[in-house]
Amino acid sequence: MKKLFTYCLLLIAFSSLHTSCKKDSFITSNEANVRLSTDSLKYDTVFTTTGSITKSFKIINENNQKLLLNKVKLMGGSSSAYKINVDGVATTEANNIEVAANDSIYVFVSVQINPTTANLPFIISDSVEVNYNGNNRYVQLQAFGQNAVFLRNQTISSNTTWSNSKPYVILDRLTIATNVTLTIPQGTKIYLHANAPVLVDGTLSAIGTKNEPVVFTGDRLDENYKDLPASWPGIYFREFSKNNVLQFTSIKNAYQAVVAEKPSVNANPKVILQQCIIDNAFDAGVLCVNSSLQANNSLISNCGSNVFISYGGDYVFTNCTIATYSTNYIAHKNQVLGVTNFANTAGGVVTANLNAIFINNIFWGDAGFVDNEVQVAKQGSNTFNVLFENNLYRNATNPTNATLTNNIANQNPMFDSIDVVKRIFNFKITKDAAPGINKGVTTGFVKDLDDNNRSIGLPDLGCYEKQ
Repeated sequence: MKKLFTYCLLLIAFSSLHTSCKKDSFITSNEANVRLSTDSLKYDTVFTTTGSITKSFKIINENNQKLLLNKVKLMGGSSSAYKINVDGVATTEANNIEVAANDSIYVFVSVQINPTTANLPFIISDSVEVNYNGNNRYVQLQAFGQNAVFLRNQTISSNTTWSNSKPYVILDRLTIATNVTLTIPQGTKIYLHANAPVLVDGTLSAIGTKNEPVVFTGDRLDENYKDLPASWPGIYFREFSKNNVLQFTSIKNAYQAVVAEKPSVNANPKVILQQCIIDNAFDAGVLCVNSSLQANNSLISNCGSNVFISYGGDYVFTNCTIATYSTNYIAHKNQVLGVTNFANTAGGVVTANLNAIFINNIFWGDAGFVDNEVQVAKQGSNTFNVLFENNLYRNATNPTNATLTNNIANQNPMFDSIDVVKRIFNFKITKDAAPGINKGVTTGFVKDLDDNNRSIGLPDLGCYEKQ
């Protein structure tokens, strides 16, 4: 019995020693159980003065052995707006940090921003890297950097008029509910994050002026990103949306700038674009799918596909300039205007009625890329009325499936100045010899994109009247 008792004591002592040794050794497997208490820290406070806010996350060692963190690093280093404190030590990079078995350490992250700094991005981003056993894990950091109205996943659920005293920054999305109107006054600037479409189920009224336009663009203002296409999704006028009017509104750098889908629910066009600028959209400037839209005296420029009309609908474009030149961001490889009465679906081809009128427009692209800048395609036996009257276009062959009246083909419109390398795109008409001067027909629109009168003689083609 004594021998058995002695053996048991030795076994217990050995087990305790073994467990102690195990806890004192480091786990080296790259499959070690390590958990971060969060994958991101967001600082949602609006900074109206110089602000400093501290948040934290934990690095949790869920193993029965010690863990050696090779590195905890603030990726932006000393130039970052963020500061970190790792297990009580302020630093930009901490190395060889021991975390006991089934224990954790805190990483405190503070951000200090002066919102009055010129050209400060609206979103200040950085990250903290956690490196252990060959693994890299990251906690993303995001803070607001300017004095603005920040809206995250906001739904406008009652009639609302915004103020133009501060810019708006949209995160995640902005939705205008059915039968609700959002009114955006002149001079309002709306900056949208990469994940933030504007979804219009109700009505959007954005009424700017020549000197104080309404502006929609991406929220990255720093030099490398401020002209980047596809920096935000775009504005989507959905099935029940109605009576939308955009005047003196600039929509830039979207993926699809303006999308209208489904027919109008009343006798009015679903969308009216008047004296608007749509520029540098990666996929489409204006995309319409079996819908209705009117545009006048507007510039739609340098988009992947400037205007594409699919699956029929009702459209009128008057005195617009629709032009594209290849840039470092977008190659000109699609026609500037595409019109069809059909769409391809999983069940095959579907068709719909189409009525489209184009008067006094310029359709142009730089040479050598697209043979026909205006293309019209038809399938089925639905009503199909497409009229081109007093337009100027670059086409190797005249558009088919359309009625053509007094159009000018393949004569350079003589835009004021185009320099692709320097990103200069001035689509005004300033030369007396320009072929579109006084070649339009009189319409009800007496002002051009610059709000100049078109009252002397016949109107010029395109969105600008020569002065």
